[in-house]
Amino acid sequence: MTRTIGLLVFDQIEVLDLGGPFEVLSVASRLAERDGEPQPFRVLLIAAQPGPIVARGGLRVLPDLLLEEAPRLDVLIVPGGVVDAVAADQRVTDWVQEQARQVELLASVCTGAFVLAGAGLLNGLKVTTHWEDQADLARLFPALSVVSGVSWVDQGRVVTSGGISAGIDMTLHLVERLHSRALAERTARQMEYRWTEAGI
Repeated sequence: MTRTIGLLVFDQIEVLDLGGPFEVLSVASRLAERDGEPQPFRVLLIAAQPGPIVARGGLRVLPDLLLEEAPRLDVLIVPGGVVDAVAADQRVTDWVQEQARQVELLASVCTGAFVLAGAGLLNGLKVTTHWEDQADLARLFPALSVVSGVSWVDQGRVVTSGGISAGIDMTLHLVERLHSRALAERTARQMEYRWTEAGI
């Protein structure tokens, strides 16, 4: 079974918030296909506006699809970065809310949690974000329980991660949940990445 995973992309996205999960999922798929399995993950970069987006530091990224072109997703991951504009975009909020009703898993990396929280999708849940932003998340969204000192928080259908490299840890956890522990471990080894499994 191939799961379609959408990564929301936007101007001022944090490069590793996007690249880390993308790399984990693409490496996992490559390793599975090497063993003769069907591709487990199909990753799509989805944006609200046409044309390239400009990530933090100036990296330009070309999305695959616009919001209205996206197929039915199995998983939606919202990376972080400077999220003020994307969190205030009502089209994005409506689309994320629509996806949340359909997807198997909804996840955020770093300050992507502010996008999900602003859409009302984290109320009553334990969540995390970048350590530098945890106090602001708790202050702005008092219905959340913000957890510090962990790489990710798994609440079943919703998984949030800490900042930047913690998104790699979380996505390896998602590979374990959606495919197998063995594939997650092989993916981390292939990436020469020391998987931090400090999640709850």
